[in-house]
Parts: sequence; C-alpha cells; structure tokens
Amino acid sequence: MPLGVEEREQFLAEPHIGALAVAETGGRAPLTLPIWYQYTPGGELWVMTGRDSKKGRLIAAAGRFSLMIDRLEPTVRYVSVEGPVVRTEDATIEQLREISARYLPADKVEEYVDFASKEHGEQAVYYLRPEHWYSSDLGAF
Repeated sequence: MPLGVEEREQFLAEPHIGALAVAETGGRAPLTLPIWYQYTPGGELWVMTGRDSKKGRLIAAAGRFSLMIDRLEPTVRYVSVEGPVVRTEDATIEQLREISARYLPADKVEEYVDFASKEHGEQAVYYLRPEHWYSSDLGAF
C-alpha cells in the first residue's frame, strides 16, 4: 500500500542508509551505491560525496539522481525519490559533522569528522528536489 505524503516524508527523514542511483555512461546500467543523506520533511534532500569521485562526477553530469531507502522491521517499507539537483555547494565541516551525527554514535562523531576531513578529499553537497516519489508498506512478514 502506498504511503501518504506525511508518512513517506517522515520515513525519508529517518536515518536510514540510502541506495543512490545515477545515470552511468557508455551504455552501462545506473551506478548504484550506498550513501548517507539528510532530509527534512517538505524540504530538499542532500548527500555529500567527493567532488571528483565517480559518484560526484556522474551526479554533476546527469543533473539528477534517485535515492531509495528501505527497512524490514517492524514492517517491510520503502521510499524512493528522484529529482533534479537544484544546487551544488562545497561541503563544510558543519555539514560533515551534521551528517556524521545522524549515523554514528555521539562518541564517534569527532573521530570520524577528523578522519573524513583529512582522507576523503574535496567534498561537495548535492541538493535534490524530490520530484517523483514511490513508496509502499507491505506489512509485517
């Protein structure tokens, strides 16, 4: 059963790992990789990745991407959004800290931020405006 607007937006706002898909080149299937993301109901969704990474280059070239999240408990549920990249910004340490705190235990955030800021190279934040939504709650199995 499809989720209502409020239900799907709330589910997307929860800290799930997303599966990002973006058009590949050379007749290949879309590149699909796990990614951390941030979303506030009614707003734009954003992801952070290396500006010169394959993911970053493909997002910049395609100008849009999809993100799918799912869970198995307490019910099988998923939400998928697709839309245009509405802006790209250089990532800030505050954004890195924000997204890290969303996914990591509080006592691990600063250690990860320090590691990532030194090891991951120049990062960019890609903002997606959700244009197409797909969702369902299949119930408990």
